[in-house]
Amino acid sequence: MTAAASAFPVRSFFQRLLGPRVLPYLLHLRPMEWPIMTAHFLLGTLLAWGRPQAAWPALLGWLVFVALMNGGTLAINSAFDQDEGDIGYLKAPPKPPEHLLGFSSALLIASVLLGFLLPLPFALLNLACVVMSVLYSVPPVRLKARAGWDLLINCLGFGLFTPLAGWALTGRPFTSAILLVSGGFAFLFATLYPMTQIYQVAEDSRRGDRTLVIRLGVGRSLALALVAALAAHLFFAAGVLAMGRSPLSLGLSLLAWLAVLLPWMARWRTWTDRRHEAGMYWGLAAWAVTDLSILVLLWP
Repeated sequence: MTAAASAFPVRSFFQRLLGPRVLPYLLHLRPMEWPIMTAHFLLGTLLAWGRPQAAWPALLGWLVFVALMNGGTLAINSAFDQDEGDIGYLKAPPKPPEHLLGFSSALLIASVLLGFLLPLPFALLNLACVVMSVLYSVPPVRLKARAGWDLLINCLGFGLFTPLAGWALTGRPFTSAILLVSGGFAFLFATLYPMTQIYQVAEDSRRGDRTLVIRLGVGRSLALALVAALAAHLFFAAGVLAMGRSPLSLGLSLLAWLAVLLPWMARWRTWTDRRHEAGMYWGLAAWAVTDLSILVLLWP
């Protein structure tokens, strides 16, 4: 049993179940992110339906968008990054296995093909995400190494397209409210994204990647995150107003983000990489507060 597996009981269980050769393939799909991705994806579905309805399109949409597309995206990223330290949603990552690139490519191809079993808007959003995944991670384009482009890809893919894809699998046409709210989530990911990079500055610098945080510096990246959080909540408020409802209860969501960002901006110079990594997970908790707030406010 590897040292990493013995340090994490769940990982130890799956190593016994799958074997040490198969486990790294599963880990590099980063299933620890799947609950977050699932909640954000199904937010769009629930806002379209109002309550769970047909299980088949929801389950197929989850398989295509979360397990295959998002898992394949993270695995193909690992195949080229060859990280040695902690990465998002995976502590002490195992060395990327020999066939990870082929495995992740097969997942992305399967995602595209199966996506066309669902309504066309869903399939096209999913296809766009797969194309962006390749452009993001694969040389020579490798947009994740180009400051600004890395941010744009993530704001579009996770922030904007994920709730829209969840809505699109229902077959309902988009409303102004879901478009505005999804636009808000694009800005909100501009808040979260610097948090995912701050603790990886040393590794990214070693590879020569010029990420957003490396270009701007930590202080200015956090200032950008704060501005993006404010812009996101303006979009959320517009979406809520488009439904004829009061946006005042969005204050809880905004307070959650301020509680993460303001102490970070005040103390970042004294924080270790481990403390910055913990800050990212607090940001994910604030994201969950936002998802729940939007769900309550826009429930049909």
